[in-house]
Amino acid sequence: MTSNGAWTKKGATLSDKSARKEFGITQEEIIEAIKAGKLQYRQNAMHGNPYLRLLRAEVEQLVQEKYGDVYWERKQLHNELDKITLELKRCRTRMKKLKQQKEEVLAKIAGDAA
Repeated sequence: MTSNGAWTKKGATLSDKSARKEFGITQEEIIEAIKAGKLQYRQNAMHGNPYLRLLRAEVEQLVQEKYGDVYWERKQLHNELDKITLELKRCRTRMKKLKQQKEEVLAKIAGDAA
């Protein structure tokens, strides 16, 4: 189906667990698609825990075929919203740290002036 290069490109693959979370499909749907020849996979293991590595483009195509364009677009929007929410949380955390550093520097400045 696809060349070996697709397996090595950054972001071109994802685990079965990530596919379930990101696209809302079940493990059974993944296994059925593998058996039907719609998904290629490679077996991997992380810290002794086995998982299936899948090609992102094939998973996206499977989800679009199975659930339609409306589902696909809504799922993409939800994923984008999750990323934005996470980035906002990171920004708030970073802002708190910067405010604390600012207060410490101001306190040192006030201490030196006295």
